[in-house]
Amino acid sequence: MIPYSTQYIDDDDISAVISALKGDCITQGEIVELFEIELAKYLGVKYVVVFNSATSALNISYKILLLSGFSAITTPLTFCATANMMLENDITPIFCDCDSCGNISVESIKKILNNNDNIKALVSVDFAGNSVEVDEILQVCKQNNLYFISDSSHSFGGEYKNVKIGNFADMTIFSFHALKSITTIEGGAIATNNKDFYDKARLLRSHGIKKMRLWNSELDFIGYNFRLSDVACALGISQLKKVDSFIEKRKKIATFYEKRFSNNPYFSTLKIKDYIKSTYHLYPILLNQNLWCAKEEIFQAMLDLGIGVQVHYKPIYQYNLYKKSHHTIEGVENFYKSEISIPCHQKMTIQDVEFVADSVLKVLESN
Repeated sequence: MIPYSTQYIDDDDISAVISALKGDCITQGEIVELFEIELAKYLGVKYVVVFNSATSALNISYKILLLSGFSAITTPLTFCATANMMLENDITPIFCDCDSCGNISVESIKKILNNNDNIKALVSVDFAGNSVEVDEILQVCKQNNLYFISDSSHSFGGEYKNVKIGNFADMTIFSFHALKSITTIEGGAIATNNKDFYDKARLLRSHGIKKMRLWNSELDFIGYNFRLSDVACALGISQLKKVDSFIEKRKKIATFYEKRFSNNPYFSTLKIKDYIKSTYHLYPILLNQNLWCAKEEIFQAMLDLGIGVQVHYKPIYQYNLYKKSHHTIEGVENFYKSEISIPCHQKMTIQDVEFVADSVLKVLESN
Protein backbone atom coordinates (compact mmCIF):
# COMPACT_ATOMS: atom_id res chain seq x y z
CA MET A 1 0.00 0.00 0.00
CA ILE A 2 1.24 3.46 -0.90
CA PRO A 3 -0.16 5.66 1.90
CA TYR A 4 -1.51 9.11 1.13
CA SER A 5 1.07 10.40 3.62
CA THR A 6 3.59 9.03 6.09
CA GLN A 7 6.47 10.04 8.33
CA TYR A 8 10.10 9.93 7.21
CA ILE A 9 12.52 8.77 9.89
CA ASP A 10 16.19 8.22 9.09
CA ASP A 11 19.24 7.01 11.05
CA ASP A 12 20.07 10.55 12.19
CA ASP A 13 16.63 10.85 13.76
CA ILE A 14 17.01 7.52 15.51
CA SER A 15 20.46 8.46 16.82
CA ALA A 16 19.11 11.77 18.15
CA VAL A 17 16.34 9.99 20.04
CA ILE A 18 18.72 7.37 21.48
CA SER A 19 21.10 10.09 22.60
CA ALA A 20 18.26 11.92 24.36
CA LEU A 21 17.12 8.70 26.04
CA LYS A 22 20.63 8.17 27.36
CA GLY A 23 20.79 11.69 28.74
CA ASP A 24 20.22 12.75 32.33
CA CYS A 25 16.91 14.50 31.63
CA ILE A 26 14.31 13.06 29.27
CA THR A 27 11.62 15.65 29.99
CA GLN A 28 11.49 19.32 31.09
CA GLY A 29 15.13 19.65 30.12
CA GLU A 30 17.42 21.71 27.91
CA ILE A 31 16.53 19.95 24.65
CA VAL A 32 13.00 21.39 24.81
CA GLU A 33 14.35 24.91 25.06
CA LEU A 34 16.87 24.25 22.28
CA PHE A 35 14.09 23.00 19.99
CA GLU A 36 12.07 26.16 20.68
CA ILE A 37 15.08 28.35 19.92
CA GLU A 38 15.77 26.51 16.65
CA LEU A 39 12.12 26.72 15.62
CA ALA A 40 12.02 30.47 16.29
CA LYS A 41 15.24 30.93 14.32
CA TYR A 42 13.91 28.94 11.36
CA LEU A 43 10.59 30.79 11.32
CA GLY A 44 12.08 34.21 11.98
CA VAL A 45 9.80 34.88 14.96
CA LYS A 46 10.66 36.02 18.48
CA TYR A 47 9.04 33.22 20.47
CA VAL A 48 7.96 29.60 20.14
CA VAL A 49 6.38 27.42 22.81
CA VAL A 50 6.09 23.69 22.10
CA PHE A 51 3.24 21.48 23.31
CA ASN A 52 2.27 17.82 23.32
CA SER A 53 -0.10 18.45 20.38
CA ALA A 54 -1.45 21.17 18.13
CA THR A 55 -4.80 20.61 19.83
CA SER A 56 -3.24 21.65 23.15
CA ALA A 57 -1.65 24.66 21.44
CA LEU A 58 -5.03 25.71 20.05
CA ASN A 59 -6.62 25.27 23.47
CA ILE A 60 -4.01 27.48 25.11
CA SER A 61 -4.15 30.15 22.40
CA TYR A 62 -7.90 30.52 22.96
CA LYS A 63 -7.41 30.71 26.73
CA ILE A 64 -4.75 33.40 26.42
CA LEU A 65 -7.09 35.67 24.46
CA LEU A 66 -9.90 35.35 27.04
CA LEU A 67 -12.54 34.68 24.38
CA SER A 68 -15.03 32.89 26.66
CA GLY A 69 -18.58 34.03 25.92
CA PHE A 70 -17.68 35.45 22.52
CA SER A 71 -17.73 34.07 18.97
CA ALA A 72 -14.94 33.32 16.52
CA ILE A 73 -15.06 32.84 12.76
CA THR A 74 -13.40 29.72 11.38
CA THR A 75 -13.60 27.20 8.56
CA PRO A 76 -15.51 23.91 8.76
CA LEU A 77 -13.00 22.36 6.32
CA THR A 78 -10.48 21.33 8.94
CA PHE A 79 -9.78 18.72 11.56
CA CYS A 80 -12.37 19.01 14.30
CA ALA A 81 -9.86 20.21 16.96
CA THR A 82 -9.92 23.74 15.54
CA ALA A 83 -13.57 24.12 16.55
CA ASN A 84 -13.65 21.63 19.44
CA MET A 85 -11.19 23.71 21.42
CA MET A 86 -13.49 26.69 20.93
CA LEU A 87 -16.32 24.80 22.58
CA GLU A 88 -13.91 23.75 25.32
CA ASN A 89 -13.32 27.45 26.01
CA ASP A 90 -16.98 28.54 25.78
CA ILE A 91 -16.40 30.17 22.39
CA THR A 92 -19.09 29.92 19.72
CA PRO A 93 -17.62 28.89 16.36
CA ILE A 94 -19.16 30.58 13.33
CA PHE A 95 -18.37 28.65 10.18
CA CYS A 96 -17.78 30.45 6.91
CA ASP A 97 -17.48 29.39 3.30
CA CYS A 98 -14.28 28.31 1.54
CA ASP A 99 -12.57 29.50 -1.61
CA SER A 100 -11.56 27.32 -4.57
CA CYS A 101 -8.43 26.11 -2.71
CA GLY A 102 -10.31 25.02 0.41
CA ASN A 103 -9.13 28.02 2.41
CA ILE A 104 -11.33 30.42 4.34
CA SER A 105 -13.23 32.83 2.07
CA VAL A 106 -12.56 36.49 2.84
CA GLU A 107 -15.83 37.53 1.20
CA SER A 108 -17.71 35.10 3.43
CA ILE A 109 -15.91 36.51 6.48
CA LYS A 110 -17.05 40.02 5.59
CA LYS A 111 -20.68 38.94 5.21
CA ILE A 112 -20.64 37.25 8.61
CA LEU A 113 -19.12 40.31 10.28
CA ASN A 114 -21.89 42.50 8.87
CA ASN A 115 -24.47 40.43 10.76
CA ASN A 116 -22.75 39.71 14.09
CA ASP A 117 -21.24 42.05 16.67
CA ASN A 118 -20.10 39.41 19.18
CA ILE A 119 -17.12 38.16 17.16
CA LYS A 120 -13.70 38.66 18.74
CA ALA A 121 -11.39 36.42 16.70
CA LEU A 122 -10.74 34.89 13.32
CA VAL A 123 -9.14 31.44 13.15
CA SER A 124 -7.92 30.46 9.69
CA VAL A 125 -6.51 27.13 8.46
CA ASP A 126 -3.84 26.76 5.77
CA PHE A 127 -5.60 23.96 3.91
CA ALA A 128 -3.28 21.35 2.37
CA GLY A 129 -0.23 23.48 3.22
CA ASN A 130 -1.26 26.58 1.26
CA SER A 131 -1.34 29.93 3.03
CA VAL A 132 -4.57 31.87 3.29
CA GLU A 133 -4.74 35.36 1.77
CA VAL A 134 -2.88 36.94 4.68
CA ASP A 135 -3.00 40.59 3.56
CA GLU A 136 -6.76 40.55 3.13
CA ILE A 137 -7.32 38.76 6.43
CA LEU A 138 -5.06 41.14 8.33
CA GLN A 139 -6.99 44.07 6.87
CA VAL A 140 -10.33 42.57 7.92
CA CYS A 141 -9.02 41.85 11.41
CA LYS A 142 -7.68 45.39 11.78
CA GLN A 143 -10.91 46.98 10.55
CA ASN A 144 -13.02 44.88 12.93
CA ASN A 145 -10.67 44.74 15.94
CA LEU A 146 -10.32 40.95 15.76
CA TYR A 147 -7.60 38.70 17.07
CA PHE A 148 -6.04 36.59 14.31
CA ILE A 149 -5.08 33.00 15.08
CA SER A 150 -3.61 30.99 12.22
CA ASP A 151 -4.02 27.23 12.47
CA SER A 152 -1.04 26.43 10.28
CA SER A 153 -0.85 22.76 11.20
CA HIS A 154 -0.47 21.96 7.49
CA SER A 155 2.01 24.65 6.57
CA PHE A 156 5.13 24.56 8.72
CA GLY A 157 7.90 25.69 6.37
CA GLY A 158 5.52 27.41 3.98
CA GLU A 159 5.69 31.06 2.99
CA TYR A 160 3.47 33.97 2.02
CA LYS A 161 5.17 36.59 -0.16
CA ASN A 162 8.64 35.32 0.80
CA VAL A 163 7.96 35.45 4.54
CA LYS A 164 7.66 32.27 6.61
CA ILE A 165 4.22 31.35 7.90
CA GLY A 166 4.24 32.18 11.60
CA ASN A 167 5.02 35.88 11.25
CA PHE A 168 1.55 37.27 10.53
CA ALA A 169 -1.03 36.21 13.11
CA ASP A 170 -1.22 37.12 16.79
CA MET A 171 -0.50 33.45 17.36
CA THR A 172 0.27 30.74 14.82
CA ILE A 173 -0.35 27.07 15.59
CA PHE A 174 1.83 24.32 14.14
CA SER A 175 1.48 20.56 14.32
CA PHE A 176 4.31 18.03 14.56
CA HIS A 177 2.08 14.99 14.14
CA ALA A 178 3.62 12.08 12.25
CA LEU A 179 2.17 13.19 8.89
CA LYS A 180 3.16 16.86 9.07
CA SER A 181 6.16 18.72 7.59
CA ILE A 182 8.31 17.51 10.50
CA THR A 183 7.35 15.19 13.32
CA THR A 184 7.94 14.78 17.03
CA ILE A 185 5.57 11.77 16.81
CA GLU A 186 2.88 13.87 18.46
CA GLY A 187 3.41 17.55 19.16
CA GLY A 188 2.59 21.14 18.35
CA ALA A 189 3.64 24.73 18.93
CA ILE A 190 2.56 28.33 19.26
CA ALA A 191 4.67 30.89 17.40
CA THR A 192 4.24 34.55 18.30
CA ASN A 193 5.99 37.89 18.45
CA ASN A 194 4.01 38.93 21.53
CA LYS A 195 5.97 38.57 24.79
CA ASP A 196 2.84 38.52 26.96
CA PHE A 197 1.29 35.70 24.92
CA TYR A 198 4.58 33.81 25.11
CA ASP A 199 4.86 34.11 28.89
CA LYS A 200 1.25 33.00 29.40
CA ALA A 201 1.65 30.05 27.03
CA ARG A 202 4.69 28.79 28.95
CA LEU A 203 2.82 28.98 32.26
CA LEU A 204 -0.38 27.39 30.98
CA ARG A 205 1.63 24.56 29.40
CA SER A 206 2.94 23.42 32.78
CA HIS A 207 0.20 23.63 35.44
CA GLY A 208 0.35 27.43 35.69
CA ILE A 209 3.25 27.14 38.10
CA LYS A 210 5.71 30.01 38.19
CA LYS A 211 9.09 28.97 39.61
CA MET A 212 10.70 31.30 42.11
CA ARG A 213 13.76 31.17 44.38
CA LEU A 214 15.11 27.69 45.26
CA TRP A 215 12.14 25.36 45.92
CA ASN A 216 9.53 28.10 46.06
CA SER A 217 6.89 28.67 43.39
CA GLU A 218 3.63 30.52 42.83
CA LEU A 219 0.29 29.63 41.28
CA ASP A 220 -2.19 32.32 40.16
CA PHE A 221 -4.37 30.27 37.79
CA ILE A 222 -4.99 26.70 36.69
CA GLY A 223 -2.67 25.34 34.01
CA TYR A 224 -2.22 21.96 32.35
CA ASN A 225 0.32 19.29 31.66
CA PHE A 226 0.70 19.93 27.94
CA ARG A 227 4.48 19.53 27.92
CA LEU A 228 6.54 17.93 25.15
CA SER A 229 9.40 15.66 26.24
CA ASP A 230 13.09 16.14 25.55
CA VAL A 231 13.08 12.87 23.62
CA ALA A 232 10.36 14.15 21.28
CA CYS A 233 12.18 17.48 20.91
CA ALA A 234 15.42 15.71 20.04
CA LEU A 235 13.57 14.09 17.15
CA GLY A 236 12.14 17.49 16.23
CA ILE A 237 15.57 19.14 16.09
CA SER A 238 16.84 16.38 13.81
CA GLN A 239 13.77 16.62 11.57
CA LEU A 240 14.03 20.41 11.38
CA LYS A 241 17.39 20.10 9.63
CA LYS A 242 15.63 18.28 6.79
CA VAL A 243 12.33 20.15 6.50
CA ASP A 244 13.25 22.13 3.38
CA SER A 245 14.35 18.98 1.56
CA PHE A 246 11.10 17.27 2.63
CA ILE A 247 9.05 20.12 1.16
CA GLU A 248 11.15 20.15 -2.03
CA LYS A 249 10.53 16.41 -2.53
CA ARG A 250 6.79 16.90 -2.12
CA LYS A 251 6.91 19.81 -4.55
CA LYS A 252 8.58 17.63 -7.19
CA ILE A 253 5.83 15.04 -6.80
CA ALA A 254 3.15 17.72 -7.07
CA THR A 255 4.82 19.15 -10.18
CA PHE A 256 4.85 15.72 -11.78
CA TYR A 257 1.14 15.31 -11.01
CA GLU A 258 0.33 18.73 -12.43
CA LYS A 259 1.95 17.85 -15.75
CA ARG A 260 0.49 14.34 -15.87
CA PHE A 261 -3.03 15.52 -15.02
CA SER A 262 -2.99 18.57 -17.27
CA ASN A 263 -6.24 18.91 -19.26
CA ASN A 264 -7.68 15.65 -17.96
CA PRO A 265 -11.49 15.47 -18.26
CA TYR A 266 -12.20 14.12 -14.77
CA PHE A 267 -10.98 16.54 -12.12
CA SER A 268 -9.16 19.77 -11.34
CA THR A 269 -6.36 20.48 -8.87
CA LEU A 270 -5.65 23.38 -6.54
CA LYS A 271 -4.28 26.48 -8.24
CA ILE A 272 -1.60 27.85 -5.91
CA LYS A 273 -0.74 31.54 -6.30
CA ASP A 274 2.88 32.25 -7.26
CA TYR A 275 3.43 34.29 -4.07
CA ILE A 276 2.52 31.31 -1.89
CA LYS A 277 5.10 28.65 -1.09
CA SER A 278 3.17 25.49 -0.32
CA THR A 279 4.35 22.65 1.89
CA TYR A 280 2.27 20.21 -0.21
CA HIS A 281 1.01 18.60 2.97
CA LEU A 282 -1.81 17.19 0.84
CA TYR A 283 -2.38 16.76 -2.86
CA PRO A 284 -6.13 17.09 -3.36
CA ILE A 285 -7.93 16.37 -6.60
CA LEU A 286 -11.40 17.88 -7.08
CA LEU A 287 -13.71 15.58 -9.01
CA ASN A 288 -15.97 17.05 -11.68
CA GLN A 289 -19.58 17.20 -10.56
CA ASN A 290 -20.67 14.27 -12.73
CA LEU A 291 -18.36 12.03 -10.65
CA TRP A 292 -19.50 13.11 -7.18
CA CYS A 293 -22.02 10.27 -6.93
CA ALA A 294 -19.27 7.74 -7.70
CA LYS A 295 -16.84 9.07 -5.10
CA GLU A 296 -17.15 6.08 -2.76
CA GLU A 297 -16.58 3.65 -5.63
CA ILE A 298 -13.56 5.67 -6.82
CA PHE A 299 -12.17 5.75 -3.28
CA GLN A 300 -12.56 1.99 -2.88
CA ALA A 301 -11.11 1.25 -6.32
CA MET A 302 -7.97 3.18 -5.38
CA LEU A 303 -7.63 1.22 -2.15
CA ASP A 304 -8.08 -2.04 -4.08
CA LEU A 305 -5.10 -1.03 -6.24
CA GLY A 306 -2.96 -0.49 -3.16
CA ILE A 307 -3.16 3.30 -3.21
CA GLY A 308 -3.99 5.01 0.07
CA VAL A 309 -6.37 7.93 -0.39
CA GLN A 310 -8.24 10.13 2.06
CA VAL A 311 -10.87 12.86 2.11
CA HIS A 312 -10.15 16.27 3.68
CA TYR A 313 -12.43 17.08 5.36
CA LYS A 314 -15.90 16.09 6.42
CA PRO A 315 -17.30 19.54 7.28
CA ILE A 316 -17.32 20.00 11.03
CA TYR A 317 -20.98 21.04 11.06
CA GLN A 318 -21.92 17.55 9.81
CA TYR A 319 -20.82 15.98 13.11
CA ASN A 320 -23.58 15.30 15.64
CA LEU A 321 -21.96 17.67 18.13
CA TYR A 322 -22.52 20.60 15.75
CA LYS A 323 -25.54 19.65 13.63
CA LYS A 324 -28.24 21.28 15.74
CA SER A 325 -26.59 24.70 15.90
CA HIS A 326 -25.04 25.10 12.44
CA HIS A 327 -26.36 25.13 8.89
CA THR A 328 -24.76 23.72 5.77
CA ILE A 329 -22.67 25.96 3.51
CA GLU A 330 -22.96 25.43 -0.25
CA GLY A 331 -19.35 26.11 -1.22
CA VAL A 332 -18.01 23.89 1.55
CA GLU A 333 -20.45 21.11 0.63
CA ASN A 334 -19.37 21.18 -3.00
CA PHE A 335 -15.68 21.14 -2.08
CA TYR A 336 -16.25 18.17 0.25
CA LYS A 337 -18.20 16.24 -2.38
CA SER A 338 -15.41 16.68 -4.91
CA GLU A 339 -12.21 16.29 -2.83
CA ILE A 340 -9.96 13.22 -2.66
CA SER A 341 -6.35 13.41 -1.41
CA ILE A 342 -3.89 11.18 -3.27
CA PRO A 343 -0.39 10.15 -2.08
CA CYS A 344 2.24 12.89 -1.86
CA HIS A 345 5.13 12.41 0.53
CA GLN A 346 8.90 12.19 0.65
CA LYS A 347 9.06 8.38 0.84
CA MET A 348 7.58 7.97 -2.62
CA THR A 349 9.78 6.82 -5.49
CA ILE A 350 9.29 8.02 -9.07
CA GLN A 351 7.79 4.60 -9.78
CA ASP A 352 5.27 5.14 -6.98
CA VAL A 353 4.31 8.54 -8.33
CA GLU A 354 3.87 7.24 -11.88
CA PHE A 355 1.80 4.31 -10.64
CA VAL A 356 -0.48 6.58 -8.61
CA ALA A 357 -0.97 9.02 -11.49
CA ASP A 358 -1.71 6.27 -14.02
CA SER A 359 -4.04 4.49 -11.60
CA VAL A 360 -6.04 7.63 -10.81
CA LEU A 361 -6.71 8.25 -14.49
CA LYS A 362 -7.48 4.57 -15.13
CA VAL A 363 -9.99 4.37 -12.28
CA LEU A 364 -11.74 7.57 -13.33
CA GLU A 365 -11.89 6.47 -16.95
CA SER A 366 -13.86 3.40 -15.88
CA ASN A 367 -16.45 5.40 -13.90
